[in-house]
Amino acid sequence: MSKQQATLVTGASAGIGRAIAQMLLAQGRQVVNIDYKLPDWSHPQLHSFQADLTQAAATQAAGAQVAREFDVTALVNNAGATRPGTADTQTAEDLAYVNALTLQATMLLTQAFLPSLRACGQGRIVNMASRAALGKTERIAYSAAKAGLVGMTRTLAMELGADGITVNAIAPGPIATELFRQSNPDGAPRTQRILDSIVVKRMGTPEDVARAALFFLSPDNGFVTGQVLYVCGGTTLGLAPV
Repeated sequence: MSKQQATLVTGASAGIGRAIAQMLLAQGRQVVNIDYKLPDWSHPQLHSFQADLTQAAATQAAGAQVAREFDVTALVNNAGATRPGTADTQTAEDLAYVNALTLQATMLLTQAFLPSLRACGQGRIVNMASRAALGKTERIAYSAAKAGLVGMTRTLAMELGADGITVNAIAPGPIATELFRQSNPDGAPRTQRILDSIVVKRMGTPEDVARAALFFLSPDNGFVTGQVLYVCGGTTLGLAPV
């Protein structure tokens, strides 16, 4: 019996990943979620697997299990963590953790699903980078990992384009997720400074990012690859290369 085709979204239990998964489900797609915690929401076409994606062995095991059960034709490497730190305080452990979740997991899951991505002839990979890749104070490990993810995205696009696979990155700016609000409560001076920096004068939402992801994930969108789309409300104007 043939396996169902599915889109895999890491970190879909909450935040941006959840918004992407829910929009895909609304399109009628089967969605697979790999996250360190299972979601508190459900859908008949949502299939969740629990794994610590900072651990190589656990990531490979989860990828192998999903590959046995589904033909993954699109992959969204969304799971991430910030681990804030300055030049004086950032630790080697922080750097290793963020790199493992951002870079190692992306590479290992891409490798796990290359056979099905290639077989479908129109595979799609979306990597969740960040506006922080352009530089952000107190984010040494995070900004370095996200900049590395942009480089990985471009290289994968070059290597996989002949297989019909597109690989693109989304770089969100200030997005009002649960984690953002924990660090930046409403009314706090730091939060107001962030709002003042946004050209469109509002915070982004997970749905803003999800709509960008759906553009890259469309089977009809086969001529855009190796690109970084800043979903940032204009905060990268004057900073990001054209």
